[in-house]
Formats: sequence, C-alpha cells, structure tokens
Amino acid sequence: MTSAIKNNRQSLFYALLLTLLFTSFQSITYAQNSQEFKGKVIDTDSNKALALADLLVIGTNISTITNSEGEFILKVPNKHLDKAVLVSYLGYKKLQIPLITLKKRNTKIKLIIAATVLAQVDINAPKDAETLVKKTLNLKADNYLNTETVMTSFYRETIKKRNKNASLSEAVLKIYKYPYVSNRKDAIKLIKARKNTDYSRLDTLALKLQGGPFSTLHTDIIKYPEYIFNADDIDDYTFSFNKSTQINNKLIFVVHFKQKDNITRPMYFGKLYIDAENYALTSAVYNLNVSNRKQASKLFVKKKPRKATVYPTRASYRVNYRVKNGKWHFGYSNIELSFKVKWDNKLFNSRYTLQSEMAITDWDKNTSTFVNKPKNRLKPNTILADEASGFADPEFWGEYNIIEPEKSIESAIKKISKQLKKS
Repeated sequence: MTSAIKNNRQSLFYALLLTLLFTSFQSITYAQNSQEFKGKVIDTDSNKALALADLLVIGTNISTITNSEGEFILKVPNKHLDKAVLVSYLGYKKLQIPLITLKKRNTKIKLIIAATVLAQVDINAPKDAETLVKKTLNLKADNYLNTETVMTSFYRETIKKRNKNASLSEAVLKIYKYPYVSNRKDAIKLIKARKNTDYSRLDTLALKLQGGPFSTLHTDIIKYPEYIFNADDIDDYTFSFNKSTQINNKLIFVVHFKQKDNITRPMYFGKLYIDAENYALTSAVYNLNVSNRKQASKLFVKKKPRKATVYPTRASYRVNYRVKNGKWHFGYSNIELSFKVKWDNKLFNSRYTLQSEMAITDWDKNTSTFVNKPKNRLKPNTILADEASGFADPEFWGEYNIIEPEKSIESAIKKISKQLKKS
C-alpha cells in the first residue's frame, strides 16, 4: 500500500490525542414558520422499534431518520403541510401518510414486513460477487447525483466512559457536495453547534475525535472508495452472496465481504446492499478487523501518555443512501468505536465509546457558483468548540431537522441544563 493511500485512509478514523482544538460557531435565530411532528416507527406485528427508518416529505428533499429507539422528530415548513410523508425501512413495505392526518405528538407509525419473492432474483443473481461490487463502484456516474449539491445535515458526536456520557456535541452543517464522478473533496460549513464535556470523567486523558463530521462523511463508499476498496486493497477481499432481501419493494443483492485468510493487516468485513435492477449501492454495514491490537492501534492512536496502552476493541460503520428521480445520494452514516485504556499504575482499565452520526435533512442543487472553500468551512482535523449555552434553550435548533435524542442523550441534555441553571 502506498504512503498516500495510507494517509488518505487514516482520515477515516478517529484518533486519541492529548490536546483539544477548537472552532468557532455561529448562532442564528430563525422565525418559527413550521410544524413539528414527533413519534415512533414500529413493526406492526411485534411493536418492535425500527431504528434508522427514513421519513421523507414527498415532493421535497426534507427528511429525517429514526434513532436507535425508533423515535423521530420531523419539522415541516407550513407551505408543505399539504404534502405527505413517505416512511421506509429495509425489508418493509413503504408507507405514505398525509401530513394533515399525522398527529403532532406520540404518533405511532406501523410498518408491515414486505413479502419477499426471491426466486427470480436468486436465479438472475450474478455468479461472481466480486465482479458485482466492482461494477457497482464503476457505475457511480449512472446511479448517483452528478450535479453539485448543497446538503443540510445534522451531526451528533458522543464520548462515553463506560456507560456514562462524558462529552456531547451536536451541529447543523452545510455540506458542499461535488458530483460523484468528481475527484474534488466535499467541503463542510458549520451553521450552528453546541457542545459540553465533563473533563473529570476523562481522567487525565483528553479525547479528540479527529475529523469529526468528515469521518462520517467519508463513509460514503461511492464518493470515497479509496478508504475501503482502493485499487491496492480490493483484491485482498473475499466477496460472497448472502440471502437477498428487499428495500422499498425493490429486490436487493446482499454481498458479504472479508479479508482473505492470508492477509494479516487490519481490513474490513461486512455487508453491501446492492439494487438488483441498476446495481446501485443502497447501504453498507461493516466493521474493521481489530484482532491485531498493535496494528489496529496504529490506525487510531496518534498521541498518548507514555504510561498508557490504548487499543480499539470495536470499530463499526454504517452508510445509507437515498434515491430520488432515479439518482442515489448519501443520506446517513454512523461510526461507533470502543477503546480500552490501560494505565501502568492503575488496577482497572478505562473503557471509552466514541460514536458519531450524520443525517442529511435537506438538499438542493447548487444554483450559484459552487464554492470549494466556503466561509467558516471546517478543516478535516477540526472538532467542535465547547459551548454549553444551547442546551438550556429548548428552541436552539429552530426549524432545522435533527435526529431525535435517545433516552441516554436526553438525560445528558437535562443534566447539562440543570447544571447551567445552578451556575
């Protein structure tokens, strides 16, 4: 592997550092001219929560996604209240609901498992899974957005020590996304952010998530194949077919991949979900093989105390794509990393979990001169500045769509708010 590829690949990972870098943020006040809907998406038979279900306002690019508990919050401008919301989830029938019939609070949206007819797709499935994956990567000009777009996204980043939140960051971002056929890197502009860190829970080790929003953005395999399936690495994987499935009533090939047995360096393993009709990648779920602690640590740990041993125990990734008018685009990504920190002079290890997720909540084709370096753009090694004031403001996000906080995050926000009131 060349040094250039190694350096590119490195930016996909988080890193542990001893210092914290800061970036400024803007606070913008928005008038309230939208309606807010809150609820939960569940399986109609079992009542099981459906995490990462998509909700899209039909006729617009306004969307959101359910959290790990199936809960969602969707803000719709008043001018679109005559439209319907489309709810979709992998393996389930999509459901269209007029907004005028949707309750504003505590609504339950029940989805039905799609009856999967797999005989035809199994017969027509390509015999060679590796050839299918390479074809998918080569068809990005046909299947993905080939225009410059400006995407609005919500980003959340948490650090937990054991099971307790030690740091919580949230931001609304503008992503200046170049066409999928372009080699130019996407840019990110910070619109609004808030962060709070309890440094007492981090002992003497300050954690920095190198890349922050860029790390989640770079999970876009189609735009950035060099981080996973670069030309030097792809032949070191074994690809095979799993049982096919459905998404939005379309048949999907499921391809499993893992590093070959003779390859010892850390590589990925997981599943690719590929549209059987046009060979577009619709989603991917994968992990980094961290069984080789020494080599895996080199990918993540940039700096550490001399008396500490730091190594990853888990590194999982997910990316989902959405389709509109026959063109797919990046819609959601999630990264979860777990680390152990062993100190020479301490009996017990410290365990940290670092998680980030990004959801595209709106987008539009760029109608003006596309700017490669927008004002207030983030640098790839930037993290969000400490700014807790927003946690005490229930209207902090205004009309921006966000991912509904999970219970643990809601508790953290309430605790932060109480601490601010006391101070």
